[in-house]
Amino acid sequence: MREQKGLNSMGKIIAIANQKGGVGKTTTTVNLAASLGVLEKKVLLIDADPQANASSGLGIDVESVEKGTYQLLEHNCTAKEAIQNTTAPNVDIIPAHIDLVASEIELVHVEKREYMLQTALEPIKDNYDFILIDCAPSLGLLTLNALTAADAIIIPIQCEYFALEGLGKLLNTIKSVQRIHNPNLDIEGLLLTMYDSRLRLSNQVVEEVQNHFHDMVFKTIIQRNVRLSEAPSFGESIINYDVNSKGASNYLSLAKEIISKKLANGKGD
Repeated sequence: MREQKGLNSMGKIIAIANQKGGVGKTTTTVNLAASLGVLEKKVLLIDADPQANASSGLGIDVESVEKGTYQLLEHNCTAKEAIQNTTAPNVDIIPAHIDLVASEIELVHVEKREYMLQTALEPIKDNYDFILIDCAPSLGLLTLNALTAADAIIIPIQCEYFALEGLGKLLNTIKSVQRIHNPNLDIEGLLLTMYDSRLRLSNQVVEEVQNHFHDMVFKTIIQRNVRLSEAPSFGESIINYDVNSKGASNYLSLAKEIISKKLANGKGD
């Protein structure tokens, strides 16, 4: 298996983060994972949000999680022990449970507390093409662990009022993580979400973000889509729920953008 993957055998860890809630982080993590999976990439999703929506969104019974991100961060179990299958092809998950809230407090006095996730993922990193981390809507210790472990970050930005609010703070956090904990952290891209072409405001936000950040913005834009918001209540990704929907086609397009970027970088850009 390793041989076939050649230069690209290294798993790529991508954190999906924005301390603002409701920007489409979990929707993106779940549906990007499922899209990469149907494109025959092996994916591990790590749910690092105590709300555990990514876990339930992929059919995991959150209440019954005994080994998940919390135990992993506390180093009470190995990554291998915490991995579960999901309803999405080629996608595994390390699920979350509400007990993950306690990690922020319990890890405060632990030495190298920012590196707990990075250390835990080291043994399994190369078993996957992509490892996606769904971050909590905060810039606390959980998100810091994700950014320290990641090779890159995707920042979802919703096409609504105050879209760029808080973005400066997040970019400063990324800079300080690069400086102190993880010099190799890249910005994979800014992802525009919840776009409605009929709204002038949506178009203004797209223009503003593209003018300001240029090549840092993904070409793919995630449109508002009813099917996309329905899928989680069935414990399915949009790919499983309605592969012909606009939401599915948007996330497949994003997955292709990310795969081609990884291939380009794998050839020693």
